Amino acid sequence: MALLYDFNHSFIHWLASVITEIINWIVATVGNLGYPGIFLLMLIESSFIPFPSEVIMIPAGYLASKGEMNIFVAIGCGILGSLAGALINYYLAIWLGRPLLIKYGKYFMFKEHHLQQMDSFFARHGHISTFTGRLIPMVRQYISIPAGLARMNIPIFCFYTSLGAGIWVIILTLLGYFIGENEQLIQEYLRSIIVTLLICCTLGICIYWYFQKRRK
Repeated sequence: MALLYDFNHSFIHWLASVITEIINWIVATVGNLGYPGIFLLMLIESSFIPFPSEVIMIPAGYLASKGEMNIFVAIGCGILGSLAGALINYYLAIWLGRPLLIKYGKYFMFKEHHLQQMDSFFARHGHISTFTGRLIPMVRQYISIPAGLARMNIPIFCFYTSLGAGIWVIILTLLGYFIGENEQLIQEYLRSIIVTLLICCTLGICIYWYFQKRRK
């Protein structure tokens, strides 16, 4: 048991050090590459290699507070990077995911009429799904995939993706701008903000469905 405990303790310590190194690299990249670094890292975060956007936009906000960046340009680069990453997932879902589902989905109880139902759902409710999805942790990077599978209207997809991503990017950048040096306070604020966003998204979806039912 003691040997197992030592192994687990060593592994956790190693993993924490690796994560710390990655975060330090990201912060240094934002500082060294400037605005293109923000765009590139947010593109990656929003697409195929998801990692916390907090470690990108909060340092950017902190650098803006020191006068090393323009806060509005930093926010714009963050939003554009998020949109670009979302579009990568969107088109990958169309080019790769959709043909695979049509061909092999039947082996996993997914039939072509399920894809048609998904198309219909995103045609009617894609805007609310995409917008709220971009505000929910662990969902924001992946909401583009079902949108792509359903071939959601691309201008609508871009608008609501940018709107949802914009809210999140602005929140993170402002946190970095005003309290970028206090890591503990940032974590406390982030927890409260995430809970508030989840509650707001839930209430928004409930209100949306209520009015949809009334309209019918």
